[in-house]
Amino acid sequence: MFGILKIAYKLLVNDKSKFVALLVGITFAVFLMVQMTSLFSGILGRASATVVNIGADVWVMDPSVQTVANTIPLPDYILDEVRSIPGVKCAVPLYTGGALVKLRSGDYQAVNIVGLDDSSLFGRPQLTTGNIQNVFAENGFIAIDDSEFRKLENPKIGTDFELNDHRGAIVGIAHVASSGLFGVPTLYTTYNRALQYIPNTRFTISYLLVEPKSAKDIPYIKKQVAAAGYLALTRDEFMQKISNFYVFQTGLGTNMFLMTIISFIVGLSISGQTFYTFILENLEKFGAIKAIGAKSHELVLMILFQATFVCLTGYGLGVGLCALIIWAAKLYLPDYAAVIIYWNLALALVMVIIIAALSSYVGVRKVLTIEPFDIFRG
Repeated sequence: MFGILKIAYKLLVNDKSKFVALLVGITFAVFLMVQMTSLFSGILGRASATVVNIGADVWVMDPSVQTVANTIPLPDYILDEVRSIPGVKCAVPLYTGGALVKLRSGDYQAVNIVGLDDSSLFGRPQLTTGNIQNVFAENGFIAIDDSEFRKLENPKIGTDFELNDHRGAIVGIAHVASSGLFGVPTLYTTYNRALQYIPNTRFTISYLLVEPKSAKDIPYIKKQVAAAGYLALTRDEFMQKISNFYVFQTGLGTNMFLMTIISFIVGLSISGQTFYTFILENLEKFGAIKAIGAKSHELVLMILFQATFVCLTGYGLGVGLCALIIWAAKLYLPDYAAVIIYWNLALALVMVIIIAALSSYVGVRKVLTIEPFDIFRG
């Protein structure tokens, strides 16, 4: 068996032009598939950045909310009603909204303002510089050091700016788990200061952040919130709701799906055609191997080995090339959102296996029909 596989390997790599063509086709097909799905994964991850960074177990919102950026203010009485639900350990308001700040240079920059509960600062980011207590000082804001930090002109402790004719000052620099999707820097402050600095509608609570006494209390909390006419979702459910919106209600999901399918078809067509040509050019050699006693199942094994070897090698090269491109892109483009996760790799692997199977099928059909007599007669 080892000898048959060794012969198959030598037949494959000795024809360098066909071998390289097969590898290039599979490599770029895998590269495009992983690249497209990785970009999609990165976009979905950044779309839920606020949910990830705040980290609340349960989010209470208006039922019409589709993404975390699409806030619909809640009336103040909902806060008291949620706090009175048995099983709720604590519930605090959260403000999120957009604003325009004037930097020291005189330039204006759009920012996302997150207002945390004044008494608990629930959901606060982890500071790398400064003291969290300074956010209670007059005009105190915390800047998030992420890919958008430079748009605030790389502020330091004490850097001031103007927001809606109010003076703001940076009292801390923090980092968070995920950067936002739309290329807008983020500033954290207290809930009341956010309301004071930014014009608002009659209702001002963007979301209620709820910490249940135990995980078993979450279903009852969700039921009681629904009875009040609002929606309570766990962190994972809210992230899934956001993902579903971008996948099914925007063109993003459809475009990425089509690009992935096109990449698969390109890889399949290139590998299938090249592999078939390779079989035709080596048909006499397969006939000779069959003439000296190789069984049909051994010839099939040779074809399967060759197709599998090429596809898995191309898969590794494609994933490596994609990882290299993403790494290089993030060095020079901080906003680049692509990220490789397990399901990207699994999806590409499944498609490569399909390519290998179909390419093998083409070769197997041709090899099984050869007769040694016809080969030697020619």
